[in-house]
Amino acid sequence: MRILEKKSPCNFLVFGLGHDSLMWAALNHGGRTVFLEEDKSWIEQIRRRIPGLESYHVAYDTKLHQADELMKIGAEDEACKVVGDPRFSTCRLALKNLPSDVYDTEWDLIMVDAPTGWVTDAPGRMTAIYTAGIMARNRESGGESEVFVHDVDRPVEDKFSKAFLCEGYLTQQEGRLRHFTIPSHRGLLERPFCP
Repeated sequence: MRILEKKSPCNFLVFGLGHDSLMWAALNHGGRTVFLEEDKSWIEQIRRRIPGLESYHVAYDTKLHQADELMKIGAEDEACKVVGDPRFSTCRLALKNLPSDVYDTEWDLIMVDAPTGWVTDAPGRMTAIYTAGIMARNRESGGESEVFVHDVDRPVEDKFSKAFLCEGYLTQQEGRLRHFTIPSHRGLLERPFCP
């Protein structure tokens, strides 16, 4: 909340639509707050109660039980270290089915608090974390993006955030929330994926 208050109004992308969504949108008064949600019926419920929230459905093609395999792919596939538009990435971890406007916006803040990640047949947050990191690195205007990952007490959120948002960009952790400040890598080919 402190970071949002400093940056607001800004572009704020949230993976997840929850009971706190109205608060996030209100704190970003005058900015743009977009929510990405896996559950269509939940989106409809929230839209009936709060019609002004901008939210989109996202279909994930991963399962939590694939996390180890996806971590190995992310570590070994050179395509996963290429900074660019995730829509055109050949990395298995890149989300390619988000609305075009989500890819075309430079996000000042990104919060990963979805998709579901506590049962083995749930999508898990592997691709959301990876894609958040790529979007942050791919900012055209330089600068940096603040990326937050919730539930880092769980193995996937812990390992994937450290690997793809990078421990060298870790700014702070409070409880189950981890904060990374990721600079733009666009046009800086010599900058390593992780410092």
